[in-house]
Amino acid sequence: MTPDDVVAARVLPGDVCARIGDVAGLLPKASGGAVTMAQAGSSTVVCEAGSSRAKVKAYTSASVKVSITPYAGQDAGAGNPPFTPAQMAKKVYSRSPMKVLPDRPYPTKVARTAVGLVGESWIVHAVVQHEDVVVVVDYTASPVDADVAQKAAVALADRAIWESK
Repeated sequence: MTPDDVVAARVLPGDVCARIGDVAGLLPKASGGAVTMAQAGSSTVVCEAGSSRAKVKAYTSASVKVSITPYAGQDAGAGNPPFTPAQMAKKVYSRSPMKVLPDRPYPTKVARTAVGLVGESWIVHAVVQHEDVVVVVDYTASPVDADVAQKAAVALADRAIWESK
């Protein structure tokens, strides 16, 4: 095996966050207008948007962060064929201790954490893997129903998977 046998990670589009689209539905209505996420990074792309209570002068707040990581292949050791990018992404996904979300087109795991005294605020983490890409969505909102926040985070992860193709 030579270093050329190991497949490099693919390059994500430079406008992947803009392609994901408007995330205003995940933020308080007082944020107003279309909201696109700010993009940072090159090998792992991070898209972020948020609104604080102070900024919108309301009793609501929300933030969303999407991390999109395409994986490269890796040397599997002497005499073994190299791991493919998809195998490396699957390894990263399988290490996540979150709960598996069944009946999904892509392998998906989620975790929800209540914040506040009566569970009116939630932090939802979703991890989705498709081929060589792993998408992690961190969505924090107050007030919000846990199931609604989870559905929003998973839908956003699916959009990120689709736009990273």
